Amino acid sequence: MESAPMQPRISLITLGVDDLARARDFYAALGWKGHEVEETVFIQAGALVLSLWSREKLAADSGVPLGSADGAFGGIALAHNVRAEAEVDAILAVAEQAGAAITRPAAPTFYGGYAGCFTDPDGHVWEIAHNPGFPLDEDGAIRLPF
Repeated sequence: MESAPMQPRISLITLGVDDLARARDFYAALGWKGHEVEETVFIQAGALVLSLWSREKLAADSGVPLGSADGAFGGIALAHNVRAEAEVDAILAVAEQAGAAITRPAAPTFYGGYAGCFTDPDGHVWEIAHNPGFPLDEDGAIRLPF
């Protein structure tokens, strides 16, 4: 049996926020302990990570226009982390063949990884990323190193 090019899992959900301090404080009041790194808050949420980041920076990083009234970026991006750079390229190629729009071609990232983004036919943003700083468990679950 051939394995799927993209395993069915989500590694991170990033919420684009208007005020990072306000969002961090809100989730902290819910009991969700976050770690702030380079203007991003990371919260371990079971087997995945919830991250909070500037809405404008998230849209720009995803290669999509900001705004939701016309069906453009609504402020949420899903990430699928992989173990190697070659997997990023392979998944982006399969996604494009399936009808995705590549909004950010795969390239080295500011955090020392390698990633690219696409949108599905309904405009939902997916980032495919190899991030050596966020290791994956054997089953694909992501674990924050802090």
